[in-house]
Amino acid sequence: MELLLEIVLNAAIDKKAVNPVVLDMRNLLGVADYFLICSGKNQIQVRAIADQILEKVAESGFPLPQKEGYRDGIWILLDFGFLVVHILQEREREFYALEQLWHDAKVVEIPSLITG
Repeated sequence: MELLLEIVLNAAIDKKAVNPVVLDMRNLLGVADYFLICSGKNQIQVRAIADQILEKVAESGFPLPQKEGYRDGIWILLDFGFLVVHILQEREREFYALEQLWHDAKVVEIPSLITG
């Protein structure tokens, strides 16, 4: 489980995801253990981040997630079950403020998840 989170986070960072945040949702939601929230500067970067995540997940042999919002590239959601990845353009991230919406969630220290 945490291996997949590590793979996804590293893939997002490889594509220069802006301000990635991992929230521990285990005590707050029954549908996901973790949220990864990150931004891209535009539609192209948001899609590139999603593509990199999907590529690295496939290479690692994990099942591919449910995917929403890819065509628009404004807010892409990748649902792995226990992990939900939100990749938003910066303007949408600011507007929807998911970190503030889920302010009760514990923020996971990212350096402990980064490899390489």
